[in-house]
Amino acid sequence: MGENFLVDSHCHLDFPEYEGQVDAVVARARGAGVCVCVSIGTELKRFAGVRAIAEKFPDVWCCVGVHPHEAEKEFLDDARMLIGEAGHPKVVGIGETGLDYYYEHSPRMQQRKNFRAHIEAARQTRLPLIVHTRDADEDTIEILGKEMQQGGFTGLIHCFTGTQKLADAALALGLYISVSGIATFKNSGPLREVIKSVPLDRLLVETDAPFLSPVPNRGKTNEPAFVIHTAKLLAELKGVEPDELASTTTENFFRLFSKVQRPA
Repeated sequence: MGENFLVDSHCHLDFPEYEGQVDAVVARARGAGVCVCVSIGTELKRFAGVRAIAEKFPDVWCCVGVHPHEAEKEFLDDARMLIGEAGHPKVVGIGETGLDYYYEHSPRMQQRKNFRAHIEAARQTRLPLIVHTRDADEDTIEILGKEMQQGGFTGLIHCFTGTQKLADAALALGLYISVSGIATFKNSGPLREVIKSVPLDRLLVETDAPFLSPVPNRGKTNEPAFVIHTAKLLAELKGVEPDELASTTTENFFRLFSKVQRPA
């Protein structure tokens, strides 16, 4: 299988926590063997900043989307704006999008409408969909299932914290499951049990940095280099050597994010 480097499939390098430090953060990631990072858009009004960071670093890529928290402020009537931005060579996915019924910072109806617009963009661009879902398993499963019947698309459930039912439904639709530092938390036993059931060839690793620093870095600002700790736990859960976990999750990443070029 491929090279034994890791990929951080989901981080937010444009966030204020990294102001003036992105060069150092990317360098530390590379030093830790994390050779590709995908920086995820959360608001269209801030997307130029996301894209600029991806343009600056050869092994940083980006995704365009409106986080469900922002659905009220950035309500999408259709997929056109997302599709337009996706033409850029460094834009490799659509999202993050989805449903968040835990915080409900935006009305559910607008979250659902935006989610469908992102799915249409993923379908038309053939780029993977990055799905955020929290306390919204039933509606997420229903929308993904109905939309898949309208025409296929690829994607992943990012920062997976859901139920066995959500994992099984996502896998049945051909989606991938991405694991964040939450899986390392002491009280995440039930989540670890679900992750154990996910086939190795459908797993990705991520940080969701600057949030959710994994053990042993809890309480610190998270960064892509720390994905190594999540990968270590994942190797233990799946009963494989760290090298095999790295090469498999990296191959999974390039299969899904086919627009990303492998690092030189």
